[in-house]
Amino acid sequence: MATHDAWALVCRLFAGGTPILRAALSPREIAALPALGQAVKPTALDQRFVLCPYCHQQRAQVWGDGQRGRTCHCPECGPVAVAADDTVALRLDEDWLRRKLRLALSIESRDGIDALGDGVWRLGDSRRSPVLLARDLIRLWREPALLDRVRVTGGAIRVITPKPRETRGAPFGAGVEWLALEDRFAFYGGGISFIGATGEPPAAQASDPTTPVHGPFSADFRWVTLPDWPHGPIRLTEAQAAVFKSLWSFRGEPMSGERIMQRAGLKSDKPIDVFKVKPRDKDKPEAEAPLAAYRVLVVTQRREGLYAMPCAEVSRSNNPRRATRVEP
Repeated sequence: MATHDAWALVCRLFAGGTPILRAALSPREIAALPALGQAVKPTALDQRFVLCPYCHQQRAQVWGDGQRGRTCHCPECGPVAVAADDTVALRLDEDWLRRKLRLALSIESRDGIDALGDGVWRLGDSRRSPVLLARDLIRLWREPALLDRVRVTGGAIRVITPKPRETRGAPFGAGVEWLALEDRFAFYGGGISFIGATGEPPAAQASDPTTPVHGPFSADFRWVTLPDWPHGPIRLTEAQAAVFKSLWSFRGEPMSGERIMQRAGLKSDKPIDVFKVKPRDKDKPEAEAPLAAYRVLVVTQRREGLYAMPCAEVSRSNNPRRATRVEP
């Protein structure tokens, strides 16, 4: 049980992100400390306050007792003598944790660790899938752009976080595999081992929704992949996706803007209208990316008022099975 308790303590320290007083540890956690070696290290805290050594419930201010000793004034227990061990704190060596997780997932050593924000790191790629380590699952729900920054074509994202209290099953959608730190990893032999899934794969392991199906477009036309675009798959609005879907349905044949927009179910006269970037969004890659895709993929004959998407014709001729006509 010592290794299990040791790993539970590692997960607890990582989730909190701050040092913890040794006095706040349970007897089982204290017994597990020798197994952790250098993974958990002593650190200094503010010596002016301490967890009450008697009740271990209240945080109290420390004062000198006039006899070269110290005492704290607990609001529940009153004056309590403070020993040297009562102010000892421990912290997790998070560099150790990240290195060991990379080894557990066989991440190539040449891939560096990138800090994406406060409490979020990209550990590298495991079997062509980017791996994120985050201190808080809720942070990724609130900032989905963090996932978009590392998304790659044809590969799911693997996300490692401690388990929230209320989350069950797969908290993310298709294309994101969640690995609960407490359940999918274990402390073993001074390192960390990865526990593979058993039985049916979770829903989070479904195919990547950004995967190109219709030429450079995803199955629902909400994503487009450009070889020369440095920021990964481009997310489209519903209107932009409808325009591309309409253009695709004409198989590369030049068509009037009016007919294209009519099939897309939009009232604008020109396809480019839904790709224009607002002044406040200038220089934002996520806003300018759809317009960049339009300029690359759509050929315009302005004098005749005709528009065509040559890649739809190329895809049809190269792969008949993927060139079926897409109807609105």
